[in-house]
Amino acid sequence: MTHYLEELRSGWRPLAAAVIGLSGGMVIIAYVFGIFAPYLIAEFGWSKSQFALVGLLASSAIFLLPLVGRLTDMIGVRKSASIGVLACPAIFLGFATIDSLLGYAVIYALQASVLVTTTNPVYCRLVVQHFERARGLALGITAAGPAVTIAVGGPLLNNLVADHGWRSGCDAMAIFTGLMGCAALLLMPPRKDEAATLRPKMHARQDYGWIFRRPAFWIIIAAILLCNLPQPVMMTQLTLVLSENGVSGKDASVMISAYAGGMLIGRLLSGVALDRFPAPLVATASMILSGIGLLALASGYDAPAAILVAVLLFGLSTGAEGDVIAYLVVQNFGVRIYSSVYGMIASVVAITAVIGTLFLSVMLKLYELYQPFLLLTGILILVGSVFFLLLPRDPVAEEV
Repeated sequence: MTHYLEELRSGWRPLAAAVIGLSGGMVIIAYVFGIFAPYLIAEFGWSKSQFALVGLLASSAIFLLPLVGRLTDMIGVRKSASIGVLACPAIFLGFATIDSLLGYAVIYALQASVLVTTTNPVYCRLVVQHFERARGLALGITAAGPAVTIAVGGPLLNNLVADHGWRSGCDAMAIFTGLMGCAALLLMPPRKDEAATLRPKMHARQDYGWIFRRPAFWIIIAAILLCNLPQPVMMTQLTLVLSENGVSGKDASVMISAYAGGMLIGRLLSGVALDRFPAPLVATASMILSGIGLLALASGYDAPAAILVAVLLFGLSTGAEGDVIAYLVVQNFGVRIYSSVYGMIASVVAITAVIGTLFLSVMLKLYELYQPFLLLTGILILVGSVFFLLLPRDPVAEEV
């Protein structure tokens, strides 16, 4: 335990840099645009369908994540993150000047493309480079950072926008992201500490060939495809799901808070568990929770306590997912090509979110209820969770 805590103490700078960098980067942008949305629609008279259509531009990140991951392995976290750190304040300042849907679309597409350099495949590399014994907890703390930032800063930003307008909100976000990004860069350890782990460009064919030949890569991909289908749906439409189960008003608010709290707790608990137990077992146990939660919601049993537990289980699982993926990548592929692998897997997560949304749309058109979707995806999660058990418990991530 002494060595465990000592590593956290000695590695506080890279850990703080990762937490601050993620908390001032692309991870929080979706929540910010969500706060701005009603004010933009009201001021410009856009339809909700037009506004939603612009959201499809975020899909560019799906294709850029693998490229950014590879870039990070070649030039390092500092240089990769600097792109987004410099761009983010400029994007918000540009956003404050828009006066048309086209202008909004251009800014939205720009942030979805450039700010990919401030996401998990970049900043989590900083953590895995400097932590071994407490790697799981460090990744959990890193993932928890944006959640805490949103919980604290979201209401403040919302009040600012309500009192002074969304353009003032853009100015505030430009200042906030600029300060957070600069703080992250300043806290990063010296470049020489990272140089030994970088991967030259000339090894790309060798690296990707090795990655694609490893069964672990395909096992993780298959498990994610099955386990992640309902995630975006539950994050955006939880209120509607609860309403279908007869929960509304204050009870719904309590359950949504339980979901958010469960995510934060899940990130930290899974991190500690990963440092003490075989990662495949932790991954399976974590993902199974969401399957159980969905099946409970689909059962039609509408006792408030049972629904609360179901929502809490799903929140715990959702929070654990980011830690589990980040940990499994370094355990099975090592540090040298960490971001290359993580970038591809993060891209699959994004693709799965699109598939899940389309799948829900079809199911709702057929049944007009969430229950069939919850039932089927709950079963798929149980199957996908078992896939993680096919991973080696103590793999030798031979650095290529």
